[in-house]
Amino acid sequence: MKTTVGHLTYCTNIHAGENWADHFAAIRHNFRGIKNELSPNLPMGIGLRLSNIASLQLYSKDELQNFKDWLHQNNAYVFTMNGFPYGGFHHTIVKDHVHAPDWTTIDRLNYTKRLFNILAELLPENLDGGVSTSPLSYRYWFPSDDAVGLAKELATNHILEVAEHLIDIYHLTGKTLHLDIEPEPDGILETGKEFFEWFHNYLLDAGVRRIASKYAVSPDEAERMIKRHICLCYDVCHFAIGYEPHAEVIKQLTAEGIRVGKIQISAALKAVMSDEVSDRLKVKEAFGTFNESTYLHQVIASKKEGGFVRYRDLPEALADAENSLVNEWRAHFHVPVFLKKFGLLESTQADIVQILEIQKSTPFTNHLEVETYTWEVLPESLKLRIDQSIIRELKWVTNQL
Repeated sequence: MKTTVGHLTYCTNIHAGENWADHFAAIRHNFRGIKNELSPNLPMGIGLRLSNIASLQLYSKDELQNFKDWLHQNNAYVFTMNGFPYGGFHHTIVKDHVHAPDWTTIDRLNYTKRLFNILAELLPENLDGGVSTSPLSYRYWFPSDDAVGLAKELATNHILEVAEHLIDIYHLTGKTLHLDIEPEPDGILETGKEFFEWFHNYLLDAGVRRIASKYAVSPDEAERMIKRHICLCYDVCHFAIGYEPHAEVIKQLTAEGIRVGKIQISAALKAVMSDEVSDRLKVKEAFGTFNESTYLHQVIASKKEGGFVRYRDLPEALADAENSLVNEWRAHFHVPVFLKKFGLLESTQADIVQILEIQKSTPFTNHLEVETYTWEVLPESLKLRIDQSIIRELKWVTNQL
C-alpha cells in the first residue's frame, strides 16, 4: 500500500507452498482479509516470493494472465519480489541451502532473469520494481580467501548479465527494474563494508568497461546504468545483528550514489550477557527455546574489549554461553517486529525505528517490505493466525510511519 514514504507490503515467503498452485492458494486465502483491514479502498501491494518451481509454473501465458486478472479483481499489485530462496523454504531443513544454487551457477542466473521477466509483466506503470537476492554465496563453502575471490568474480559476471537483461527491459518497456543484493551473516557479502568493497572492486571494476562497450556509452553513463539496476537490499535484521551503524551506512550509500532497492523490515533477537554465570545460563535457556532445525540462526556476540565472536548457528553459541569475553548476543532469528521483549530476551526493534526515522526524514528507497517468515517455527506462545500476524506487523509499521 502507498504510504507517504514509499510502498509498504509483506513478503509472501511467510506462506508455505513451493509450487505455484499451493502458494497462490495461500495468497488467495489470506490476502483479502489483510487488505480489508489495512487498505480497504486503495490498492495494496504484494511482496511476491516464488521458488524456482513456482516461477517456471507461473511463467506460462495462461497462469500469468490468471494472476494478473486476480490482481486486478482484488485491487492489488506486485512491485517487489524475494528471489533469495531458490528451493524449499518451509517444512524442510533449509539452513545454508538457502544460498543454493548460488551466484556462481547458471541456475541462479536463469532463475533470477525469469523472476524479472515475470515482474516486468506484473509491475504497474510509473513504478520501479525490484528482486532481492542472496549475498553471492555462503562464505563457509569456500576453503580459502582465494576461493572466495574467484567466487566473487564468477558471481559478479552473472550479476552483470542480469544488469544487461534489465537494461534491455528498460530500453524496450521504459520500466526500471533492479536487483537488490541482500547482505547476510556468513554470506560472502555480510557487512556494509564488504558490500561497498564488492560494489567498487568487482561490480564497477568489471562492469563499467563491459557496459560501456556493449551499449556504446561513456564510462560515466555505464556506471549510472549499473547503479540504476544493481542496488542494496537493506535487511534491518541482518544489519542489526552485525551491530552496523545504520546512519553511517545510509549516508555512505547516498554519497556514493548507490541505491537501496528495498528495506526489509525485520527484527533479530538480542540479550545482554551478564558477568554472573547464573544469569548467563538463564539467557542461554531463553535462547534455547528458539533453537529449531529449519533455518540458520547465526549469532554475533560483541566482546567487552571490542570486536566480535561469530557463531555459525545457535547451537554453537549455546555451547559457549559461559564465555566471559562477550557482553551481548544478537541472533539471526526473524521475530515479530511489533514486540520488543521476549521474556529475558529483546528484539532489535529499535533498529527498525531508527531506519524508519531516517526514511521519514530523507527517503532513500521506494520499497518497504515486512519479512517475518518464521511463524511456523516460533515458540508456541508467539504464534497467531498468519493473517492476523501480518496485520499486526503492518499496523505497527504504519504507526511508526
